[in-house]
Amino acid sequence: MGGPSRTVPSLCESLGAIGVSVHLVTPTWKTQGDPEIFPDPNYVSLHQVRSLYSPTLRFLFSPFFFRTIANLCRHLNIQIIHNHGLWLPCSHSAVKASRRFRIPYIIQPRGMLEPWALNYRAWKKQLALRFYQRSDLEKASLFVATSMMEAKGMRKAGLKQPIAMIPNGIDLPIGIDVPILKKTIRNAVFLSRLHPKKGLLNLVAAWKRVRPEGWRMIVAGPNEESHQEEVKDAVQSAKLDHDFLFVGPVEGDAKEKLFREADLFILPTFSENFGLVVAEALSYGVPVITTRGAPWEGLVRHSCGWWIDIGVEPLADAIREATHLPFGVLREMGIRGRAYVEANFAWSDTARQMLLVYEWILHKGSKPDCVIL
Repeated sequence: MGGPSRTVPSLCESLGAIGVSVHLVTPTWKTQGDPEIFPDPNYVSLHQVRSLYSPTLRFLFSPFFFRTIANLCRHLNIQIIHNHGLWLPCSHSAVKASRRFRIPYIIQPRGMLEPWALNYRAWKKQLALRFYQRSDLEKASLFVATSMMEAKGMRKAGLKQPIAMIPNGIDLPIGIDVPILKKTIRNAVFLSRLHPKKGLLNLVAAWKRVRPEGWRMIVAGPNEESHQEEVKDAVQSAKLDHDFLFVGPVEGDAKEKLFREADLFILPTFSENFGLVVAEALSYGVPVITTRGAPWEGLVRHSCGWWIDIGVEPLADAIREATHLPFGVLREMGIRGRAYVEANFAWSDTARQMLLVYEWILHKGSKPDCVIL
């Protein structure tokens, strides 16, 4: 369900499609509800490394990760190591391999340097920073951010290296143009991890204030840290049992059906470096409400949604406005949203920009426009 589990394989495939030799090294572990997402073997060589997970410490150990990357570096012409994410031993192993074989490495933090993320379970991150993560960050050749918001966060964290600002891509669904139908019940949808970061308790409080007639709130996604139980308790306390429907993790046809039947998408998040699910909703022609914790000011610029302050009151105001709009008006917003993502978030463009960055790091080209010095 998480963004990197989708975007990393898609990036690798897109790079492979334009002639880059890509080796994807990943631990064989996934969270509850995460699908097994594998890149096309015609474009990507996949190396899965056995890993161990500690439920008590909520920590992933990959004792063979370094060995796998080192063997690739030793026997193949590996020129760049592109590290996705922070904090875990497997990320540090990739950095150790790059130093051992004197290969430049770049880090794509995937939102893990955002203030909310840094403050969540801060003690573990402080330990990692002290023992290895700070050094790994300071010696990277370049960072990749998916938005200007994330790039600014990197600068606030004291990182001075070049930053390449390259958004994630999106796989566009086909056949979204459907006739305007009169519905008895209209659907607002939340689809993401059920995690405190996502702002679901604010959503319950805001929905209680508005209680839009003729609407229901569908909550989809895997339960993390037992947060679903906390949200359900809030729904019951607010007497919203008939307004909220929890459907669990959805993938494949079920996910597509959910988006195609949605009239509105809501992500009341505290922090996102990109928010892939926002792009997915827009790609299905669904207008979006999300917060300024996600870098989606384009919702306002392209008149396809609401980009609001974090909190119950701004969320309630946006829900009130959106749910009182006629079906046709929301549909027109959704069409504009589809055009917006189609023009700005193609995987082929993302891959070409990333290749230019790789070539620049290897002194094989001029500085790309996406790189901020």
